[in-house]
Amino acid sequence: MDTVGSVDTVDTMDGMDAVDAVGTGDDATGTPDSSGADRLRPWLEAIADIATALNGPASLPEVLDLVAETAANLLGYDFCAVLLPAEDGESLLITGSHGLSPDYVRQVNADRPVVLTVEEGVQAPSSKAFLTGESVQVPDTIADAEFLPWGGVAREQGYRSMISVPVEASGVRVGTLNCYTRVPHLFGEEEQELLALLADQAGVAIQTARLRDREASTIEDLLTANTTLAEQHELLRRGEAVHEQLTQVALRGGGVTGVAASLADLLGTTVVVTEEPSGVELARAERSDVRFVPQDADAHSTPVLLGQDTVARIWVSRSVLPLSALDVRALEHAATVSALEVLRARTALEVEWRLSGEIVTDLLAGNPMGLVTAGERAARLGIDLGSAHAVLVVQGGGRRSAAARVLSVARSHATRAQPPALVGTVAEDVVLLWPGTEVDEVVRSAGELQRQLVRLDLGTELAFAVSPLCTSLGDYPAAYRRARGAATVARLRGQAATVASFGSLGLYGLLLQLEDVAELRRFADEVLAPVRNHDAARGTALEETLRAYLAHDLNTAATAASLFVHPNTVGLRIRKVEQLLGISTTHVRSLAELTVALGADEVADALAGPQAGTGAG
Repeated sequence: MDTVGSVDTVDTMDGMDAVDAVGTGDDATGTPDSSGADRLRPWLEAIADIATALNGPASLPEVLDLVAETAANLLGYDFCAVLLPAEDGESLLITGSHGLSPDYVRQVNADRPVVLTVEEGVQAPSSKAFLTGESVQVPDTIADAEFLPWGGVAREQGYRSMISVPVEASGVRVGTLNCYTRVPHLFGEEEQELLALLADQAGVAIQTARLRDREASTIEDLLTANTTLAEQHELLRRGEAVHEQLTQVALRGGGVTGVAASLADLLGTTVVVTEEPSGVELARAERSDVRFVPQDADAHSTPVLLGQDTVARIWVSRSVLPLSALDVRALEHAATVSALEVLRARTALEVEWRLSGEIVTDLLAGNPMGLVTAGERAARLGIDLGSAHAVLVVQGGGRRSAAARVLSVARSHATRAQPPALVGTVAEDVVLLWPGTEVDEVVRSAGELQRQLVRLDLGTELAFAVSPLCTSLGDYPAAYRRARGAATVARLRGQAATVASFGSLGLYGLLLQLEDVAELRRFADEVLAPVRNHDAARGTALEETLRAYLAHDLNTAATAASLFVHPNTVGLRIRKVEQLLGISTTHVRSLAELTVALGADEVADALAGPQAGTGAG
């Protein structure tokens, strides 16, 4: 190339003797060769060697090294190189050489490649030969003015002449064959013809190597495609087997439990199926020592879709991740079959839940016509209303967005009772008629439901209350009103975190059983009338202060803090209350009367809430 580095010292020829000797057919002394056959034999042998290399396992750089070596040996050049275009097509790189060290070749290719553009108004010989398709020679690098930009490199690398011959393959230029001497040298026509012959061999080598590379690439692509097709065929076969197995589960009526069991066998791990949106566990199949809880970070879920709605989720442990393609297909098939099973079960359940909600509504509203057939309708659902049931109220606290999920969880929870509980809705309340012989038993079941809702982030604003046991159909309306009142009172008194029952509410539980709202309000008004009249006339807050004072066990400082007033203000207001009522808050009897009056007012508000019949689940 034009920027060639230092080479090992070889025997050289001086001056014009070298010009006469190279390619003339005479030996170094000028004596004619014994015969033309002797001159031809080395060339034929060299061409044969190159052809043998082309047909063997040699790489393209190795074949091009042989071409460069042949040119140097046959024509007496000091070093030769074959240059090919870089991938970006902007320069020529040494790809094969003779007489050049590997380090030098790497350095030139990295730092000083032959640029295929005009530099300082002239073009490098190699660049010109490649672009024009004609050989370019420089007999004397010092005497040639156009070679001046590369003169320093020539002196540094120790050459005085060079020739660059274009290399073509199938009519397309693919590189150059460059030859160099350390002395001035004119490359004659016969030399150029011989170099053209070697350039043709280089072109054949390049074309053959590229064809071989394309062939190898094609074979590799075909092998890859064949392997991929075989894998896809096997995946399809096994996928069909998975689909067949899961379909048989559906045909046998195995339900979601059967799907979970089959999938656990296929994956070799535990599988859990949960209902959405409640998160209630529908099925679990243990197939490993790995224990996990759905919704945890250690579990991976696949949605079960009905249309656009997610009705369930299939959970597997993350210990089996990443899932294979077959595992993913198995999960997809399982989700499809599960969707059908959920749809089938949900269709049947929706009928049951609708009937259940209608029965609950008729019982709580005390509808005479509904009560006549309530027992028969409940019996069709496997429920005996002749046995004792308690009314369990889940008061919504105004969270309409969560009402559907709370109802869904309550329905799933109701199936745990034996026989199952009836479930319905009244306004924003979810109501369960829970079978049992002891109120405490129902309170424990309500506590389990509360904890489940809290885990699902649904129970923080809900209040739970349980009524006394109902032993006849006529008991239910009053039981519901009392249970709902108990839930309301529990919330007002900050006791929503526990399940309220009449035994846990003390005085309020007793007042709730009176149930006569008008009488409760009359009693409260009779006791508190002077205070209420004063507040109405003067715009004061004596009743509010009295309620807070009793709620904080007569602690003035705590009362003041809750009302955001000064303790002296609380003291003045309480003395005014005592003056208006003609009592002393230090007397037990007076405190009891005030507590009952204020409690009666709260209970009356609770009992006056929404009545049954405004909705059904």
